[in-house]
Amino acid sequence: MARSSSRNDTDESTALEAPDLEAGAADAPKHGFFVRLYTGTGAFEVIGRRKLWYGVSALIVAIALGAIVLRGFTFGIDFEGGTKVSFPRGDGGATTSQVETVFNDTIGKPPESVVVVGSGGSATFQIRSETLSNDETEALRTALFDKFQPKGADGQPSKQVISDSAVSETWGGQITQKALIALVVFLVLAAIYITVRYERYMAIAALLTLVFDLVVTAGVYALVGFEVTPATVIGLLTILGFSLYDTVIVFDKVEENTEGFEHTTRRTFAEQANLAVNQTFMRSINTSLISVLPIIALMVIAVWLLGVGTLMDLALVQLVGVIVGTYSSIFFATPLLVSLRERTDLVSKHTRRVLNRRKTTAAKAAGTEATYTDEAEQPRDVEPAAVTAPAGPPAAKPAPGARPVRPTSSRTGRPSGKRSTGKR
Repeated sequence: MARSSSRNDTDESTALEAPDLEAGAADAPKHGFFVRLYTGTGAFEVIGRRKLWYGVSALIVAIALGAIVLRGFTFGIDFEGGTKVSFPRGDGGATTSQVETVFNDTIGKPPESVVVVGSGGSATFQIRSETLSNDETEALRTALFDKFQPKGADGQPSKQVISDSAVSETWGGQITQKALIALVVFLVLAAIYITVRYERYMAIAALLTLVFDLVVTAGVYALVGFEVTPATVIGLLTILGFSLYDTVIVFDKVEENTEGFEHTTRRTFAEQANLAVNQTFMRSINTSLISVLPIIALMVIAVWLLGVGTLMDLALVQLVGVIVGTYSSIFFATPLLVSLRERTDLVSKHTRRVLNRRKTTAAKAAGTEATYTDEAEQPRDVEPAAVTAPAGPPAAKPAPGARPVRPTSSRTGRPSGKRSTGKR
């Protein structure tokens, strides 16, 4: 039993004195940027500069909210209702202004918008207006055919290639309601999963991160003027799932690094979390690249070459969401988690104990006496007498019942790997 206890003490001491990856920041300049990024040695200070990232995130949210309030959203026909007329552009070189003129002359008022979707031979005109009657729609199709002579698949002019669709305002309201219900259900299920899988502070940080992603993505749509369609809502739910996945990966590493952190004084909770972020940098980057490549392929092939406008809405929201989600999982979610945990007694007391231990080590190296602001928070693995007593020869025999004191290294001033037991 005595031998087993001595071995456990040695293992614990060795674990405490293992090389500090974060302390290796001083050696970081010896390695290149990509080497440090790939190895995840903790050389990139993220948590320690969380006030900076909070400021950047607050600025991004302020811009997004300003765009939403001042510019608003451009809702698609499925949300607001109306009539949409589409026909091939062809090789005649027709312009959007010519299409607007035909619409104005036929209906007596200008359309809400005329856009060209796609490029080359697959390009199409898409006209959007308020809801038109059947007679107005048929008159418009006839006028467009007489003016532009759009051709069908056989290369002959055909009126059938001019398509139209109408959506009532009631249907648009139902679509909006269902989209909001889907979003709320997703957030509730995500909150339940993270609370059960981890703990409440991680759940709070993850949900606030999802809100951040939602606001910023919506702000980008309002700022740029992208049209919001049902495909946009589907893409938004998809990227929220991606952001949650990326956040859970980082949190899982934080949980692994901080397991039993209160029993050691090697690193603070914040430093362990910073190491976790560094260790997941490459995974987050690789995941984002793998996600972005198919989205870019979707935009190039399906939108620019085939002219499928619905896929454009889906691709845009996913591209914006992947970028925002990658940023938030690293620079917002984890720093927020650390700030929440540092408000608890367990983490705050442990942080003071770690800092006191470092103060003790620095005082020994300088040959001075360490002064504690709170004596109750002295390091557990260093006796107060060993801290304040002047250097001198050790006692010939320890006092009965006294705790063995580990010898210190003359080079570092830190406890060595073995404890003095008074036995040979």
